[in-house]
Amino acid sequence: MKTWKTLIAAATCAVAASAWAQSYPTRTIKLIVPFSAGGSTDIIARLTAEQLRKELGQTVVVENVGGAAGALGTMQGMNANPDGYTLLIATVSTMIVYPAAHPNPQYTLDNFVPITNIASMPNIITVTPSFPAKDLKEFIAVLKASPGKYSYASSGVGSINHMLGESFQAYSGTKLIHVPYKGSGPAMTDVMGGQVDILFDQFPSSKQHVDSGKLKGIGAVSPQKIPGYPNIMTMEDAGLKGFVDEAWYGLLAPKGTPPAVVAKITDAMKKTLANAELRSKLEGVGARPVGNSPQEFAAQIRTEQERMKKLVKERNIQLQD
Repeated sequence: MKTWKTLIAAATCAVAASAWAQSYPTRTIKLIVPFSAGGSTDIIARLTAEQLRKELGQTVVVENVGGAAGALGTMQGMNANPDGYTLLIATVSTMIVYPAAHPNPQYTLDNFVPITNIASMPNIITVTPSFPAKDLKEFIAVLKASPGKYSYASSGVGSINHMLGESFQAYSGTKLIHVPYKGSGPAMTDVMGGQVDILFDQFPSSKQHVDSGKLKGIGAVSPQKIPGYPNIMTMEDAGLKGFVDEAWYGLLAPKGTPPAVVAKITDAMKKTLANAELRSKLEGVGARPVGNSPQEFAAQIRTEQERMKKLVKERNIQLQD
């Protein structure tokens, strides 16, 4: 049986922890982006950090930690002190593909506290301007006529862009050569330069290059056409029914972060995503604000992991250390 001294000590610690949580935050918060600067994850993170700073009253600094298709930065976030001063951007690559495809994953959802899905967005297939196809139907026909001839760039083995390429090949019956990079930025540069033919990417990071003509938008992997881009066909437009796969960007905290701190961050994110200016900025880069609850976000991740495990098995994909 616990002694009265033990009970008093426990109560004192609980009161102190509650008081500490109520004063949170008192210093700069670091937001880890597990990819290099310039890609869609970085864009969403910086827009979110700017508004979150206003809600929490403290600076929110974005730190890019690229490598291993996002796993390095994610593990840094996992190992951070669980005090609410280090948060992490989660993506399909890091929280869906990695745990599903890696033979010995260094982390799972159980190593984190889900907070919210910030935003979803359409994925897009772009090609070099000289690619011999004007739309998605022609694109598929060209690929089928020359299996193994054309290459596609991704932001790394096991990234969402890599898995999009695998999904596309499975749905379309085509065969491509995969060329992985350490991030969307360098992958995009080589596609624009003609060193690689195709890029599977998220719409925000490709938008300016599609607008400028440096990339040609061929297809949208989304339920509907991208607003303002009526000529970019959806997968269903080209006969690939059921092929819908949007990207998303969420917020996690390390396991062990005090519930009161998590609640404060969750409330701040709810207000952040309700801000009309931020919503307009997110929509301006092609993203759809979400803002679901921690419980809903956790359920979403677990459901998508099961779907990804099926694809990984069918395509015989396995990440390496």
